[in-house]
Order: sequence, then C-alpha cells, then structure tokens
Amino acid sequence: MVPAIGQGTWHMENDRANSVRALQHGLDRGLRHIDTAEMYGDGAVERLVGEAIAGRRGEVFLVSKVLPHNASRKGTVRACEGSLQRLGTDYLDCYLLHWPGSHPLGETIEAFEFLVDSGKIRSYGVSNFDEHELAAAVALAGEGRIACNQLLYHLQERAIEHAALPCCGDHGVAMVAYSPFGSGEFPDVSQPGGRLLAEIAANHGASTRQVALSFLLRQPEVLVIPKASRIEHVDDNAEACTFSLSTEEAAQLEAVFPMGPRRGGVPVL
Repeated sequence: MVPAIGQGTWHMENDRANSVRALQHGLDRGLRHIDTAEMYGDGAVERLVGEAIAGRRGEVFLVSKVLPHNASRKGTVRACEGSLQRLGTDYLDCYLLHWPGSHPLGETIEAFEFLVDSGKIRSYGVSNFDEHELAAAVALAGEGRIACNQLLYHLQERAIEHAALPCCGDHGVAMVAYSPFGSGEFPDVSQPGGRLLAEIAANHGASTRQVALSFLLRQPEVLVIPKASRIEHVDDNAEACTFSLSTEEAAQLEAVFPMGPRRGGVPVL
C-alpha cells in the first residue's frame, strides 16, 4: 500500500541540508512515498534522497524516472543502474518514463520488464502521458502492468479531469499529482478562490493548503507528492488526510476553480 500523500523532490538540491531533514521527518510522519528523477539536479537530488533514506530503505516506497532520451532498451537499464547507485539502493519500488520521447515505447517497456525480472525495480509506470499515450502504453505492456501515470494537477489546473484522469481509472492506473499547490501560484485571500479556501479551512481547523490537497484526494485513484523542504511544511502536508471535504465544499471549489475547456495533450511545467 502507498500512502495518499508522499514527498516530491524537484529542486531540492537548492537547500540540501534542510531537504534531507524534511524528507526524514516526512518518513517519521508516514509520508513513505518519495519521488525523484535522474533529471533533478542532474543526479544531485537522487544522491540527496539516498542520504535521507540511509538505514531506512525498508520504510520507503521509492520512485525515480528515466529521461526520454535515455529510454532505449539498453539505455533504460543503464539509467536505472545509475539511479540505483546514486540512491544507494539495489532496487526501486517504481520506475517511470519521465515523458513520452522518440525511442519506441515498446523498447522502454521491454527494459522495464527486464528490470522487474532482475529485481532492480518492483513496478513501472509513466509520467506526463495523455489518455491516448497511456492507452498505447497499456496496450503494449498489458492491463495491470502500468502502475501509475504522474501528471500536473492542482486547483487551478484541472484539465486532466476531462480525459487523462478518467483513462487512468479505466485501466486501474494510479494517478500521481505533481506540483499539487501550483508551483508558486497558490491562491491568496485577495482572490475569490483564496477566500473560499480560507473559509473552508476555518470550518475544519485546517490550512488552505491542506484543503487544496483534500480536494485533489477526493478521487480514490489520486495520490499527491507535494515538495516540502521545511519541517513545518511537511507537518502541514501530513495532516491533510485528517479530514474530508463535504460534497457541498467540493462543489464550491469546483465552481470557483473550473476545469476550463478540454485541450489536447496534458499540461506540463
């Protein structure tokens, strides 16, 4: 079982010492799902994560990602071995293709299956795949083989609810929401959405960011991986599962933060 709230690590290399402490505190709070990638800090973040989980590997559901230009059959295996070395572990719980690339997807999936058979990864998935790309991946790998699809998803970016998120549900694929607070553009009380968040937060004795996470988690196939490089932010994230939004509150948020028109592809940072 993977907890609904995990820990993202993008740009954590910018504050290494605090980030290591925050990740370790997150493990103490039960945020066992840690997501990273070979791209983050050109490997520096994987090394940071390796330091944070040293001696605690068994507590962690550890995820990393291969860059598309490395995702040939042989390149995927090499990239995985490099990630394992930087992370100081001999296996990943899940390994993702970071976004669709030019190498044939069948080659990448063949490499993933080889890595599963060799014990270097326990499952695999994709990231930034729209509904058509995900359906193609499932067709190649087989139903039940794609563990997750990692997508940009937050209150002000709900486009995936049109098709990409339902496609995940149709195929039994977990959807992992990255940047669930909007990457520096979280609503404040000067905006209608920020005022509604504050009102709902007051009703629950919660923070506005906890309300935002609760809104995303109203759908059972969704997991979230907010980044927190400060212990107080880790605590705030960890406590977002202590309450649920009412049907009325969720409807109010849906109205103030509408999905908008359906667009081609999926949103990315």
